[in-house]
Amino acid sequence: MNTAQARAQGTSANAGDAAIVVERLVKLYGDKAAVRDLSFTVARGEIFALLGPNGAGKTTTVEILEGYRTADSGSARVLGLDPRRDGARLKPRIGVMLQQDGIYNYLTTRELLELFARFYREPEDPTRLLQVVGLSDAAATRCRQLSGGQKRRLSLALALVGRPELIFLDEPTTGMDPQARRATWEMLRELRERGSTLLLTTHFMDEAERLADRIAIIDHGELLALDTPAGLTREQSTTTTEVRFTAHGAVDVAALGSLPGARMVRSDAPGSYVVETGDAAALLVELTTALHAAGITLSELRVGRTSLEDVFLQLTGKEMRE
Repeated sequence: MNTAQARAQGTSANAGDAAIVVERLVKLYGDKAAVRDLSFTVARGEIFALLGPNGAGKTTTVEILEGYRTADSGSARVLGLDPRRDGARLKPRIGVMLQQDGIYNYLTTRELLELFARFYREPEDPTRLLQVVGLSDAAATRCRQLSGGQKRRLSLALALVGRPELIFLDEPTTGMDPQARRATWEMLRELRERGSTLLLTTHFMDEAERLADRIAIIDHGELLALDTPAGLTREQSTTTTEVRFTAHGAVDVAALGSLPGARMVRSDAPGSYVVETGDAAALLVELTTALHAAGITLSELRVGRTSLEDVFLQLTGKEMRE
């Protein structure tokens, strides 16, 4: 999918039914474009993931939507309002979970939630919220004494205390253990079922794939792809299936590449290999026969479509970003 196709798909939803409408958004810092000609919509009641490498423009885009930055051109509408001009009307209707937790460390978790609850006309009950995010046992604990995962859950509770229609979630499960992560995923799904709209950024591809109804991938401020998780992986997979295996012993990659069913062979890491094929069933017979003849033992074998992480790397590159 090229940039023009992604842009067209990103704005194909009915703007009247959308929680967020972004049209040809541009944000410059000097002569550098952090966001360039970016367009997409987020439907009401969906979980929408905004993905991209470091420096892709995610944070700038979200801060414009939250009303904390002004775009240089283009437009953004959030719940039908201009985030900057109508900020006083919009902010009571949205919740924001920041990546960096700006909490008052000297307060207890209950005191902090009760403080934030006073900012809203009809807030959630702080005691119930503590239970929902799994912090009831830490209600009397001062925020500075919470673990990293507990602080993330507290930030989520603070984002939810005003019963928001739309919730912005920046790296919501960073620092959480696997149990807390799964519990948070379930909580976010329940919020969607209640009618809330969620826009999240995350570096965890499995999180985006399991949670999001649709995913936008951006880089250098431009929209590269937008689709459902299944649609993204299907778009990139075409007719190719990947066979992944790990093996003990020296594998002759060139010899594997000469197998009739192999289109391409690569080694992702020592002892780890990927063979692309158009006929997985035939390749499996050829591969296992060749490895057996070479006296090489398979320790793992997987056949499947392209993963979301593979799609992400194909679109944004494999070099590390600061």
